[in-house]
Amino acid sequence: MEQRIAQAEPRNHPQPKVLRMAPVLRGLIWATIGFVVFDLFTVAVDPYRGNPLVTEPSAVIGWVGGLLGWLLGVGGYEEMILPLFGSPSTWVEPKDWRRYFGLSTNHKVIGIQYLFSSSSIFLIAGLDAMAMRYELMQPSMHFFTYTGQYLTAVGIHGSLMMFGVGTVAMISGLGNYFVPLMIGAKRTVFSRLSGIGHWLLPAGALTLVASPLLGYWDTGWRGYEPLASQDPGGMVYYYLGIFAMTFSTILSAVNLSATIIFHRAKGMTWARLPLFVWGILTVSLLNLIWQPEIEMTFVMALLDKLIPFHFWDALGSPETYLSMFWLFGHPEVYIIVLPAFAMWNEIIPVMAQKNLFARDWAIIGLIFVMMLSGLVWAHHMFTNMRNSEMFPFAFFTEMISIPTGFSFMAAIGTLWKARLRLTTPSLLVLMSLFNFVIGGLTGVYLADPPVNLQVHDTFFVIAHFHYTIIGGMIFTWIASMYYWLPKFSGRMYNETWGKLLAIWIFIGFNGTFGQMFLLGLDGMNRWVPAYPPYLKPVNYEVSLFAFFLGAGFIAHAIHIIWAWRNGPKAPENPWHSRTLEWLTTSPPPENNFDGEVEVIRGFYRYDHDEPSAYLVKNASESQ
Repeated sequence: MEQRIAQAEPRNHPQPKVLRMAPVLRGLIWATIGFVVFDLFTVAVDPYRGNPLVTEPSAVIGWVGGLLGWLLGVGGYEEMILPLFGSPSTWVEPKDWRRYFGLSTNHKVIGIQYLFSSSSIFLIAGLDAMAMRYELMQPSMHFFTYTGQYLTAVGIHGSLMMFGVGTVAMISGLGNYFVPLMIGAKRTVFSRLSGIGHWLLPAGALTLVASPLLGYWDTGWRGYEPLASQDPGGMVYYYLGIFAMTFSTILSAVNLSATIIFHRAKGMTWARLPLFVWGILTVSLLNLIWQPEIEMTFVMALLDKLIPFHFWDALGSPETYLSMFWLFGHPEVYIIVLPAFAMWNEIIPVMAQKNLFARDWAIIGLIFVMMLSGLVWAHHMFTNMRNSEMFPFAFFTEMISIPTGFSFMAAIGTLWKARLRLTTPSLLVLMSLFNFVIGGLTGVYLADPPVNLQVHDTFFVIAHFHYTIIGGMIFTWIASMYYWLPKFSGRMYNETWGKLLAIWIFIGFNGTFGQMFLLGLDGMNRWVPAYPPYLKPVNYEVSLFAFFLGAGFIAHAIHIIWAWRNGPKAPENPWHSRTLEWLTTSPPPENNFDGEVEVIRGFYRYDHDEPSAYLVKNASESQ
């Protein structure tokens, strides 16, 4: 009797099976079908289409169908749609490498997916930058055929770096992987949401890369109106690509902020929260405030291009778009660098084995940068403002340097009289500190209206911006990858190669962007593929350093991948850190920790001899 029931049960309740076709491949097929069906339907019912089978309206509607097919194909149908209508989920995640090529609800898998996608986008944007620098080696056009091609390349590079790397790599990538581990949680709150959110990122990036198929656009990554409304159809995929990438960021921000607020381990009070977690929380709140604002702006711009509504032309207000864009655009800078600020003070105490100096002030700095970041945006528009309007924005731009300095104060105070282990992560963090100081000091000059009016739209601004973003965030991202590589993989990198490659990119970076300050002061405008011949020698030299820098980034990626697969076995806690992620095995198990974690003291005190394991107690042992 029991045997008959056991045999009949599989027929009544079929067991889920792992999808035989790769989810990514199925997603591509379904996306193609979705685009074709939605596009042809739009063309069929559009009375103004003319002859083309792909028009701006049909490209937009077709993109919606393609995106739906993509998300359903990578696992959204089984994992999200079926449970939504009351059916059990039939989605089973593989346990091997295949799990990274479909929808996942494991925060560690999602984090690695984000890191892989963001690294791939960084490679594409970097190759784009190399093409731009090759063009600028000569004062006249010789690589790109039309100015529109060059300007489209500029726009794609900037958009991919800002929305696919800067707001993703450390936040959605490292944040998804390590925030639950660092707060003692076994999972995130909205794991499905974050899992499907990742697949919006490659969809948005590919949309942006495909935008020239509908026509070259001249606006750069900012999409300035009313120029955008006069550009070809490629602008619609600019709007849609960024919309997808920013929506992915919003979903990740919802998940991470909810996890930090509601899933902290017992004893993990706000006073004990690790610095990196504070950085992710503040930046997630910024994302929840400002990413919807830029999405609304781009939706309005898209509708204005398709219908049009005349939001931004002479019947509307052209400067309104500038205000709406930069209302998001400058908080975006702090969205990118706040996790780097936090990570400086995560790595330095560990490498120095010294108490973190002024921890509370470092946290206050993160919070006040978050609060002030929305008050500085109009300094991007000093050339469009009356003198009386400049003062408050110049004032708040100067003011935000104070809480920014708190992160420096904590880092430098910890380094003071410390015996710092000069490992690859600590060397890269020191380089990041140096680079960001230059970016910050030149930012003070740009906050001063007379200087701003002189160097506006020159390479001086490009140099300042890249010292802030690449010099601050990218260097710290690479430092974090080396720091947590033993936790990711259980393996260690080669320290000699790590240091040599760090010096490589430091020289390449400063040789590239340091000279751009001189170019800007000498009259080199940005957004132009042709320039006066007297600027050729410095441009030529900048391009050579840029190629050197790009090769250095690729070398770091090769080294990290090699170490991940073939590096020597690492100890469980090679850095002797005291934060919770080092309490568990490397790589961490499926549920992160065995039993419940209880935090009994803070993580940044190295003035006692108790090992890190005594900073937590297993709840089952403490009963």
